[in-house]
Amino acid sequence: MFYNTAGQFKTSYTKDQSLFPVKQDAILLGVVLLCAWIIFPMTASEFTFKTMLMPVLCYSLAALGLNVLTGFAGQLSLGTAAFMGVGAFACYKLITIFPEMNIIVAILLSGVFSSAVGVAFGLPSLRIKGFYLAIATLAAQFFLVWLFEKWHWLSNHNPSGAIEVPNIDMFGITVAGPNAAPVTQYYLILAIVTLITIVTINLTRGNQGRIWKATRDMDIAAELIGINLLKSKLTAFAVSSYIVGVAGALFVFLNLGAAEPNFFDIPLSFKILFIAIIGGLGSVMGNFMGAILIVALPVVIKFLPDAIGLEINPATVEHLNIMTVGALIIFFLIIEPHGLARLWQLIREKLIIWPFPH
Repeated sequence: MFYNTAGQFKTSYTKDQSLFPVKQDAILLGVVLLCAWIIFPMTASEFTFKTMLMPVLCYSLAALGLNVLTGFAGQLSLGTAAFMGVGAFACYKLITIFPEMNIIVAILLSGVFSSAVGVAFGLPSLRIKGFYLAIATLAAQFFLVWLFEKWHWLSNHNPSGAIEVPNIDMFGITVAGPNAAPVTQYYLILAIVTLITIVTINLTRGNQGRIWKATRDMDIAAELIGINLLKSKLTAFAVSSYIVGVAGALFVFLNLGAAEPNFFDIPLSFKILFIAIIGGLGSVMGNFMGAILIVALPVVIKFLPDAIGLEINPATVEHLNIMTVGALIIFFLIIEPHGLARLWQLIREKLIIWPFPH
């Protein structure tokens, strides 16, 4: 079978702990990257870019940031959308104050502001945890959205409070704004998401990742063996908020083109949390799988009835989408708490020992 590992011998612990201990995993990743970098851009329509490909990447990155905090470090957060908003508004101010700044630099710098805000709201994590920490981050969610609405300097005193992305050129090519080509924006998002994902994988597999996991599994025992809990938790908040802030800047500047403060409200935080749960907490790959499912599901529910000749009113479609997502959340929490990533791992294990699955 495809996952036959006969002849693949490990001669050292380093090789056994490598990112791809089975060569078929590397081949599969190569196929995915080939589709993402070459096949999709050549075949996708503008509608597909705007409604499927770019949202999947942005949501995946936001869920990755939340997973660093919740899945790897064990700190609950319900303020993800607000930290995305910090990144988006920070990027907007950087671009307007420094018009000559490269858009990539502005997007990456915007995460620094989000990271600082995340650390500030993460300070209570040393004293409180679990449900109480979730309430503290929920307070951050409400406060930051209120700040976006009331502090008009952030939106350059726009009467609606919205941020509107101007046309931004890079090396003579329009990469953001109304005149930007979707394929150009897609490649820019894909490059940044790929870079941050690679860095996060290495971070979570290294010493810092082990510190986060020890804090998550048993913080008292982690402190007894010499781990600085405050440093561990605040580092998780900083890295998580940075990634989430960059995701927010990407979403607004390279996909939506404009956003009002209420876009970053609590429903978006829950949507990203659902992506992380369905994909699998503590998994990098699961974020992409969960985002694909959550983004593709409304499109399938909307167009499938038409394809089979059924007429369903748009309100019913929306209700079906909410009910389906809710059912998936319940299913994964009860049947497979580790999400789609764990299901794929089980399938992969059965393929490796084929034809003798157990």
